[in-house]
Amino acid sequence: MGKKVEIVVQEPAEEAERSPLYEATRKVLLASIGAMALAQDELEQFVNKLVERGQIAEKEGKKLVREAMDKRRKETKKAEGELDRRMEELLARMNVPRKSDIDALSAKIAALTKKVDELKKEP
Repeated sequence: MGKKVEIVVQEPAEEAERSPLYEATRKVLLASIGAMALAQDELEQFVNKLVERGQIAEKEGKKLVREAMDKRRKETKKAEGELDRRMEELLARMNVPRKSDIDALSAKIAALTKKVDELKKEP
């Protein structure tokens, strides 16, 4: 207990494919995760005070903090998954192409351009 909490967020490889709206929403979510980390620190301090006063055993305090952290982790994953799903639905409804869609079209255009150039060269 009383240890410093460090949050490390690993961004998915497809991050470059997402829209600015998605990114802004994701940043809000990550900020809320930071706020939850602060709440965890406060929970640990509160539990430490209860242990110091003898109102709960140290083992029970550690278990309480661990359970709260596990629940927070699960809820965060669930919220992030729901956010991803809803953002994908929103972008699909708005008919916003993903970067991968644009890249695929660019590759097709390049292939067609090459074929047209080859056909122009034939006598």
